[in-house]
Amino acid sequence: MTATAAGRPTVNPVPFDPEVQVVLDLIATDPQPPLTRDTLPRVGTDTMFPDAETVIGDRAIDVEDRVIPGPAGAPDVEITVFRPRGSEGETLPGFVNIHGGGMIVGHRSWETARVVDIVEEHRVVAVNVEYRLAPEDPYPAGVEDCYAAFAWTHAHAEELGIDPERIIVGGGSAGGGLTAAVALMARDRRGPVMVGQLLLCPMIDNTNTTVSSLQYDGIGTWQREMNLLAWSCVLGDDLAFSTEAPAYAAASRAADVSGLPPAYIEVGESEAFRDEDTEYALRIWATGGQAELHVWGGGAHGFDMYMPDAEITRAALAARSSWLRRTWGAGR
Repeated sequence: MTATAAGRPTVNPVPFDPEVQVVLDLIATDPQPPLTRDTLPRVGTDTMFPDAETVIGDRAIDVEDRVIPGPAGAPDVEITVFRPRGSEGETLPGFVNIHGGGMIVGHRSWETARVVDIVEEHRVVAVNVEYRLAPEDPYPAGVEDCYAAFAWTHAHAEELGIDPERIIVGGGSAGGGLTAAVALMARDRRGPVMVGQLLLCPMIDNTNTTVSSLQYDGIGTWQREMNLLAWSCVLGDDLAFSTEAPAYAAASRAADVSGLPPAYIEVGESEAFRDEDTEYALRIWATGGQAELHVWGGGAHGFDMYMPDAEITRAALAARSSWLRRTWGAGR
């Protein structure tokens, strides 16, 4: 951190990996207008990516869309269930996926490819969750939907062919933040127990005061301006950046992170969430909890999705798969 002529601090970003930078340069050639509360996409978001059948192709995976009860007094929740074909009568591990998008954009179909890959590689039954978005439905709508989906999956494990003692909940970015919140909720409410929480570049600190949150202002895939907008939509102007925000909205606000399921925390070295995510791992370790932390050198936010062919993505996916195998195996 250096000082400018005007006396204000300048925070130098950690450079991007060269393969990541190439993709960022391509993205920069077609800049999109900045999103605002009034321009957040809502119509057609479920058709922006290939449908499930297209993603699955000739892989032996069955897919089913379902509607399940939402939180008390709230609308139903839409989910998509993926299962290995021919697995009827088996009891398999379970995976509950929560999609990203800053809690203000996105649709579960955007992450079908990630979910299908996990189902195929690890032979598990997966539930991909839709949840309400802010600002139309601010906190606690989204996290309560996600908790309801996890609790429903656990309660209906036998019907789904899932071992209730081997359910991992996971997601990227906002999905990672919501996963962390669901883990806190399940602990505090004495609800169902997950065998692990997969936190991929999780969005967990609403204050936007870390060094890394300042380093990626105007550069990268998820920039400071979007993060400020997201938190203001989720929490409202009074709590948006406050240390008094609820822990179930921003897991970094949790006073107690003991007694949580084992966490896998993955983040890029060159992204806004780096410091909040590494700090979360440190806090879990301080309680004697388990947190496997991977900080991928030069990785931008969501690099595994934006840069699928990069070497760091191949390394990250291999490490992630190893943790999934070990965690599901530990639940036997």
